[in-house]
Parts: sequence; structure tokens; C-alpha cells
Amino acid sequence: MAATDNGRRMLQIAAAAADAKGGEDLLGLDVSEPLPLVDIFLLVTGRSERNVAAIADEIEEKLLEAGYRRLRREGRQEARWVLLDFGDLVVHVFHEQERVYYGLERLWKDCPVLPIDVPEHVTPGQ
Repeated sequence: MAATDNGRRMLQIAAAAADAKGGEDLLGLDVSEPLPLVDIFLLVTGRSERNVAAIADEIEEKLLEAGYRRLRREGRQEARWVLLDFGDLVVHVFHEQERVYYGLERLWKDCPVLPIDVPEHVTPGQ
């Protein structure tokens, strides 16, 4: 079973929100095969606790504005690894050190990578 169109729409909204707040190393994984209750994981890295919190807040705000309901949020207080569960999409916003330490990419390496379309940042004069 592949990720649903709804999950893919959520992924693009969340990825654009993460990118707008300086999220780095965005990775979408189709986890629908091993996890029947979730379609997609989005992994994002922030440079500091403040950045992790800002990225998570922006993602949550944009998905709520788009009409999606958050089922669960964890880790916002510490802002080292924030998990946002929107059902079809689960977002993991990591501080750099936590992303390396937990290595979710390694755990889910057999899952297909999904394309993420975020607008290119153009520097004035280019």
C-alpha cells in the first residue's frame, strides 16, 4: 500500500512550512507498508531549540489552517525532538544532535523516499 494523496498533500504543506522557518535536511518517507495507521514521516532538522520550536509551530499552524486535525504533539517543551501526529502524516522535527543520535533514516531505510516540492530560495541579483 502506498501513501495516500491526502498524506502527500499534507507532506507538501508541512515541508513548505518547515522550509519557511529554516528547516534543513527535509526527508519524506512512505511508511504506509510497515505502519498501517500512518502514511508518511517527515523528518526535519533545526539548528537550535528555538529553531526546532519555531519549525514545529509553523508546521502545526499551516496544517491546522488547511483543515487538518492534530492528534498528538510531544516534545514541544524541550524542543529537542518535537513529534506532530496528524494521522496520515507524522512530523519529526529534530535538533541536529538528536537527528544524528536517533537515526530514523537508518531505521526506516527500506521505505521509499517521497519527493518534497519546496520553492527555491532565490538570492536577489541572481
